[in-house]
Amino acid sequence: MPALTRAEAETRARLIAVQHYTVDLDLTRGDEVFGSTTVIRFTALADGDTFVELKPTVLHGAVLDGRPLDPAALDDNRLPLTGLAAGPHELRVEADMRYSRTGEGMHRFTDPSDGETYVYTQLFLDDVQRVVAAFDQPDLKAVFEVAVTAPPAWTVLGNGVAERTGEAEGRWRVAATPPISTYLLAVAAGPWHSVRTEHAGLPFGLHCRRSLAPYLDADVEELFDITRRCFDRYHELFEEPYPFDSYDQAFVPEFNAGAMENPGLVTFRDEMVFRSAVTDTERQTRGMVVAHEMAHMWFGDLVTLRWWDDIWLNESFAEYMGYQVLSEATRFTGTWTDFAVARKGWGYDADQRPSTHPVAPAPEAVPDTASALLNFDGISYAKGASALRQLVTWLGRKDFLAGINEHFARHRFGNAALADFIDSLAGATDRDVHAWADRWLRTTGVDTLTPVPVDADGGWRLDVTQQGGRPHRISVAAYDRAGADPAQLVLRERFETDVPADGETPGTRPGTRPDLVLLNDQDLTYAKIRFDARSWDTLVAALRGLPDPLSRALVWNAARDLVREGELRPAAYLDVARTHLPYETDIAVVQGVLGFARGQIADRYLPADERPGALATLEALARDLLTREDPGLRLAAARELIAATADTGALRGWLTEDALPGGPALDPELRWQILTRLSVLGAASAEDIAAELASDPSATGQEGAARCRAALPDPEAKRDAWARMFDGDTLSNYLFTATAQGFWQPEQFDLVGEYVPRFFPAAVAVAARRGPALAEAAGRWAFPVPVVESSVLDLGEECLRTGDPAPTPALRRRLADQLDDLRRALRVRGVAA
Repeated sequence: MPALTRAEAETRARLIAVQHYTVDLDLTRGDEVFGSTTVIRFTALADGDTFVELKPTVLHGAVLDGRPLDPAALDDNRLPLTGLAAGPHELRVEADMRYSRTGEGMHRFTDPSDGETYVYTQLFLDDVQRVVAAFDQPDLKAVFEVAVTAPPAWTVLGNGVAERTGEAEGRWRVAATPPISTYLLAVAAGPWHSVRTEHAGLPFGLHCRRSLAPYLDADVEELFDITRRCFDRYHELFEEPYPFDSYDQAFVPEFNAGAMENPGLVTFRDEMVFRSAVTDTERQTRGMVVAHEMAHMWFGDLVTLRWWDDIWLNESFAEYMGYQVLSEATRFTGTWTDFAVARKGWGYDADQRPSTHPVAPAPEAVPDTASALLNFDGISYAKGASALRQLVTWLGRKDFLAGINEHFARHRFGNAALADFIDSLAGATDRDVHAWADRWLRTTGVDTLTPVPVDADGGWRLDVTQQGGRPHRISVAAYDRAGADPAQLVLRERFETDVPADGETPGTRPGTRPDLVLLNDQDLTYAKIRFDARSWDTLVAALRGLPDPLSRALVWNAARDLVREGELRPAAYLDVARTHLPYETDIAVVQGVLGFARGQIADRYLPADERPGALATLEALARDLLTREDPGLRLAAARELIAATADTGALRGWLTEDALPGGPALDPELRWQILTRLSVLGAASAEDIAAELASDPSATGQEGAARCRAALPDPEAKRDAWARMFDGDTLSNYLFTATAQGFWQPEQFDLVGEYVPRFFPAAVAVAARRGPALAEAAGRWAFPVPVVESSVLDLGEECLRTGDPAPTPALRRRLADQLDDLRRALRVRGVAA
């Protein structure tokens, strides 16, 4: 369907104002379609023509001010509304809409565990038109009143309190919303397992599939406690109260994103209802997502961007507030360590690709909704949140919050742009916020800061060299090696400094030059850091002796970047990990280092003949971590041991005994991971997979079986997996992803080589047929990532340059990023060799 352009949206916003949607959905029409009736009340501000968007299977009728419109006038997704006179109008549209299997529009899912069916909407960014007729742009806010007819045993959830009406069996009405943007409309229906409570006078609810009920019930108190604490903390920070009538959180199946901030009905991917053991860091991550989505009730829902170039006003703020509020309001106080490990690198990587963009791109850089969708990336989330953290450091928390509250007051239930937000901040401080925004939000790239400590009379002095042009307010830590134990580091002092120094000569600091100078200690800015030679030597010998986990995370991030830049050999990174990671106490750090060491260094950066040795190192490291008392560390170690070992006898024994020696008992996740590894190594059969699926017929089990079948080193299995992904359209988004994850394996280059040149035309075709969500899945998961060869680069560049048909925008962006990562891997391999 054609993308809405910014110019079209601006023209329509000048012509009409929308007051009210009355929506009636019929979910009883079978497995393929549902009924959608929409009545829109709007006002034409002048005489003119416009259009309404909808993407029906069948358009039964459209009536404008009592005058029938010709259904044949529907052009793709646009129904013309011509000859509008200034004044009020009413449009009524009746249509059948198709259920989705890709997580877009109205997604329909049948649970293989019990046969129950669930549906839910995911309408971001421009998919409301797959469910109702709408003027689909964020700055035409309106009130929504929704009625739903559903099977009698179902429960209906919506943006407001939903109640059975008594009009007919299965009939529900959802309370009218305040004015919200069209992409925030939400409905979820099915035989939900629901747990309800009340807080601050509002109904709160948690909802999941019935088959997940025992797992949700086990975590109900934790989830409600986090929700209440974050809710209360936001009310301490924000003067504007929570703006909706209820707060439901629904964990829904086959969800493409982590979560979606629908007002009053936040939807989460239901992997966050934990069926298997998880680390405390993973619980913290779930808590952060709860806090992130709640922040959106203000940033994004109460005050919404005017156009998609300002998506950072939604996502950067929610990302920053999610981590900050969770750390302030709950037991999860180590959130910024997790951010440094799990999110910061995402931003740095994205900002060093050709596809990078400013946190707040210029309006002309986001000309339509298709281009806007590409900016939901590490820039808008991780870099934007990092920039805000630096802004708070530079501006001061009090002035920052004052500016935010002024912004809410000015634009409540309305729309705003970057200039509006900066004006609100500027009114709360005498600092030049506009200049700061120009240098931080309108530019691309990552600055690099390098310490230059020098001896000076009576002490030492620190100069900082900078590549890049942003101002930074940073914390610097000076450490000395402990005399009694050189493996321990003792903090001598921590001080703040500005980079650049604006002409000021750094003062002399007392004492001898320290053993380690750590720039950006506490990770308060967004910049790559480097080390002087003495500091790096200290870290190689004593990294585990840094007392603060956030400082250790900062160092590991810097080492990761040194490898990616070709300044540190991949094998040297593994040596440092082998020396220090067995002593690490922070689970987020362990998971991050192991993930990079295996996923990038072993599988991509080292030459193929060095991979077995790297995996052996990681296997030995995992066995060391298995001896730790912390159950989270042991679980992380068990996962790594399974992924790294090539000992099929041991793997088979663990599966048979339902436990790892010295490790945790096996749960479904670990069992499927072991079976996947056995499949990759050629030590599992189709019968083994079928038997495991019989024991775990859940949706997760179906995905595990699909992954295992695709991983079998058998030509027929590869042909079948390929056909399922690219020759048919029956796989759901999750089963497509699982199949793709199993297909490409570093151990199977000879077997899958013939599919490399077939990937690019196949991905282009499936993206065109199945839309942006499957385009993203194909470009991310079905790309031949383990094949680090220049021939893949040549094929990919040819596809982007001369592809006929050309890749869709979503696929083009993902392929461009994959190819840039491949170029980097080839360069790093050159260093490693």
